[in-house]
Amino acid sequence: MTRAFLVLRDGRTFAGEPLGALGEASGEVIFNTAMQGYQEILTDPSYRGQIVAMTYPLIGNYGVNDEDVESRKPWVNGFIVKECSPVASNFRAGVSLDDYLRRHGIVGIQGIDTRALTRHLRDHGAQDGVISSVAAEPAALEARARALPSLVGRDLVAEVTAAEPYGWSEGGWQLARGYVTPPAPHLRVVAYDCGIKFNILRQLRMAGCDVTVVPASTPAEAVLEREPDGVFLSNGPGDPEGVPYLIASVARLLPRVPVFGICLGHQIMGLAGGGSTYKLKFGHHGANHPVRDLATRKVAITAQNHGFAVEPASAARHGWEPTHVNLNDGTCEGLRHREWPAFSVQYHPEASPGPHDANDLFHRFTELMTRKGG
Repeated sequence: MTRAFLVLRDGRTFAGEPLGALGEASGEVIFNTAMQGYQEILTDPSYRGQIVAMTYPLIGNYGVNDEDVESRKPWVNGFIVKECSPVASNFRAGVSLDDYLRRHGIVGIQGIDTRALTRHLRDHGAQDGVISSVAAEPAALEARARALPSLVGRDLVAEVTAAEPYGWSEGGWQLARGYVTPPAPHLRVVAYDCGIKFNILRQLRMAGCDVTVVPASTPAEAVLEREPDGVFLSNGPGDPEGVPYLIASVARLLPRVPVFGICLGHQIMGLAGGGSTYKLKFGHHGANHPVRDLATRKVAITAQNHGFAVEPASAARHGWEPTHVNLNDGTCEGLRHREWPAFSVQYHPEASPGPHDANDLFHRFTELMTRKGG
């Protein structure tokens, strides 16, 4: 039987069985605590450059379908599970998870102790690693893991952003109906694509926005020429400081038009507004992270996927105030500006996968644009 290996930069080695395509994959190894939603995770461009380990022990039991995708293709560098179900039991399933990974050339590993891997990453931090189902022995893989470039400072957004502007017309999903026709739009939004998830676009459309998606390299002047009622900054992969051209564009937009940012967009907004960011030890990845709204004191369970965070004190010196805090580690989960019509959150109110506790933020954005326009 063919063996597969996962070797981390620090030499920690796990032996298991191949999953998906045979070959070798490398990237930053992180863990995701969601119990479901692996298809949405695989197709989330924010995972570009990373190997994702699922902490839930059984993955793949409901297969993969044609609807639950969050971008045009899978983006993860590699995939790690304890056990991949050989049976796909769901009325919407088209193919098995293993077949899907193989079809898209994604190298994975199963049969390892994912609990031990998660504890190692939690204690020692996310780190580069290599999955191989073609190496005879794991010894040579450690040197390759040590030679991998860090995510810090790299521009991964350029690898996932759209090549050209495009419009979006699809609304939300309903059982037995699929993706529905959204209501007639009454607000114009330009959305920067840093690796945008489809469900963000669906939520903006359901909130009454006419959405035009533009590449991350689009200058501020080109956005303003479209005369938008608001600008949206999307999620995306990697280090926000690796995207200086977008930071410069957002700095020019902030005083002039309502802006809403999610995840990487939140970090870009913080940098554009004078703040700083830093890398987290092992990041936040999953669908069960508690976040407190500092104004209402209410707690929402949120979906998250990021490895960097905004340093709130640095942003506060430039007119920003924190609006949300992560109850697990106290990191900043939201910002609003005291003078400009701008706010952001670090988590994912659009979910997919995850709870919809914070879905009302899209309506907060439309209300902000309506007030500014009126």
